[in-house]
Amino acid sequence: MASIFTRIVNGEIPSYKVAEDDRFYAFLDINPLAEGHTLVIPKVEVDYIFDLDEETYQGLFAFARKVATAQKSVIPCKRIGIAVLGMEVPHTHIHLVPLHSEGDLDFRKEKISLTPERFKEIAGLLSNAFNKI
Repeated sequence: MASIFTRIVNGEIPSYKVAEDDRFYAFLDINPLAEGHTLVIPKVEVDYIFDLDEETYQGLFAFARKVATAQKSVIPCKRIGIAVLGMEVPHTHIHLVPLHSEGDLDFRKEKISLTPERFKEIAGLLSNAFNKI
């Protein structure tokens, strides 16, 4: 059975898309730690990041870097944090989280709540910034 992320890539489940190319997809986390919290995935479904072939692995991080650059340009923050946990969905994914302090990258803390309109606004800002890079 396809993972929820594969179903998002295939358009079966809606998402707040930030960026996409032929191999990778970035979308807002619907349970974010901060505004702009984005997930970056390869379109190929591989559970564990270190099981990716070298080309996909390198490409994923290059794509994530471009997404993080877009985030930093439109989301007020000190840095963009990165986390690769991979425990909750069996599909490789990178969390990119705008940070003000190291404690902001704590997945045990309460998630923020955003309206669908705010999600759409943030996704649009990030998408526009990504396309200018």
